[in-house]
Amino acid sequence: MTLTARAVLKANLLLGNLPEPAIDKLAALAIRGSYRSGTRIFAQGEPGDALYGLIAGQVRISASTPGGQEVFLNILEPGDSFGEIAALDGHPRTASADALTDTELFLIRRADLLALIAKEPQLALPLLELLCKRLRWTSDLIEEAAFLSVPARLARRLMRLAEEHGKRVDGLVTLRLTQADLASFMNVSRQIVNQHLQQWRERGWIDLARGRVVIRNADALRGVVDARD
Repeated sequence: MTLTARAVLKANLLLGNLPEPAIDKLAALAIRGSYRSGTRIFAQGEPGDALYGLIAGQVRISASTPGGQEVFLNILEPGDSFGEIAALDGHPRTASADALTDTELFLIRRADLLALIAKEPQLALPLLELLCKRLRWTSDLIEEAAFLSVPARLARRLMRLAEEHGKRVDGLVTLRLTQADLASFMNVSRQIVNQHLQQWRERGWIDLARGRVVIRNADALRGVVDARD
């Protein structure tokens, strides 16, 4: 289903609580655009000149280390917004965004957004809450890397991806995801990811297929996360 810019804004957990006239004014600023699969939408370090909303398709958010290694941060679905931090503070992008599939989105230019906030101060609060949400999400990633073992991090990442992007059929959850993708999400080697996935497959917790992970026992994976060792 293809959403409208207004529908994306309305579906947002924070922006959707704005008064209807404010949502209409935001939607009126939206500029639609299309990107083919594999196209870069914006790159880490580029000027932050717009806020984006995803109408159709999937977008991957990633960042690169000083050594050039790419780390996957998130996968976005229709209805998600992204690029808010740089759009509001005007500083360079902290991450890159790429279209994973043929993608349609809208953007609201920074200058237009700030001008509207000056006229409609009630817009500032949900945008601040949205920034706090991003900060808490980043804090969670730091906590994972600092305090959780690799298997706990892997199980937690699988559970989160399953909740947000998994396809549920007959009690099983299927993720269209390669082991290389999982390794990039966690910033570890593919061999380490494969070692733990194979152990969980042997225990009957998951199944593995080409480009897919099927979760059969979510409770067992939650137990790995809760153990934290």
